[in-house]
Amino acid sequence: MTPHNFNAGPAVLPQPVLHQIRDGFLDFAGTGMSILEISHRSREFETLVEQAEHRLLRLLGASQMRALFLQGGASTQFAMVPLNFLPAGASADYVLTGLWSEKAYEEAARLGVARVAGSSRGLQYRRIPDADGLARDPRAAYLHLTSNNTIYGTQWHAWPERAGVPLVADMSSDILSRPLPIGQFDLIYAGAQKNLGPAGVTVVLISEALLATASTAPPTMLRYATHAAAGSLYNTPPVFAIYALDLVLRWIEAAGGLAALAGHNQRKAAWVYAAIDQSDGFYRGHAEPASRSLMNITFRLADVSREPAFLAAAATAGFVGLAGHRSVGGIRASLYNALPEASCIALADFMRDFARRTG
Repeated sequence: MTPHNFNAGPAVLPQPVLHQIRDGFLDFAGTGMSILEISHRSREFETLVEQAEHRLLRLLGASQMRALFLQGGASTQFAMVPLNFLPAGASADYVLTGLWSEKAYEEAARLGVARVAGSSRGLQYRRIPDADGLARDPRAAYLHLTSNNTIYGTQWHAWPERAGVPLVADMSSDILSRPLPIGQFDLIYAGAQKNLGPAGVTVVLISEALLATASTAPPTMLRYATHAAAGSLYNTPPVFAIYALDLVLRWIEAAGGLAALAGHNQRKAAWVYAAIDQSDGFYRGHAEPASRSLMNITFRLADVSREPAFLAAAATAGFVGLAGHRSVGGIRASLYNALPEASCIALADFMRDFARRTG
């Protein structure tokens, strides 16, 4: 039985990409060598990195930006952003919508002055704050937000305006899942292990204008300018992860780009949300409807004592990765780009059947 992979990350990859990776293990680009043993200074790999950057920027319509392929995950970006763009005497604004935005804020506060411009913590992170109602500092060094919240299942659907302040976003869990008004953003970062590829590479998209203002004070490896000048090859990069990421980008292009994926993701989420909403209260979604994520659907059973039985029955039926984050429990279904719609239909059917049998 092929499992239905709802893991939150590392997550499901497209089947065509897995087949291409298998071939690349033995012969990368006609070199006769595995992608795992190719030199990162070889012409073939340098060409791959250049192509991956251009392909990513083309998919996003981000001609005014650079794409960097770094290491350290989004957690390292929590520090790199303020190190590069939060000067002494200034402050940065953060919007708190879940655990990862909290961590980004806390890291900035260790390195400089950070202030909370908006938060839904008091509402148990059930909603995204109103973009127009944020308490912003017009002199802030930047405004930081987390576009999608994997733990609580909320997602930004209306973005704050730049208003003369650089807009920075952690998009680790929903990048390339939908079109973006890319011109509103100055810096986007994302761990690859959800929509971009396997774990190991972190993508940073940064505008040329913001890059020109970056501080030269951080250690060399923590400067965006270092990696931009070297074309992401200042040190040995995560070669395999970049190779797989480029294959995923090719798969997205072949699938019709971001508009096609957005429709695909909306259809997938609709199946699961319908199973929740039509359950007469047997299932209870965490996020308020207007803030619901298309990537991570979080819910509880009205009788939480039945949740272990639900998860056990789901595992037996071939559904993998449905347990909620360890910090909150409950159920979480992650519907990243590569998850087939058939898996969402199957999950919705299972949920209805479980409710009929045990309700």
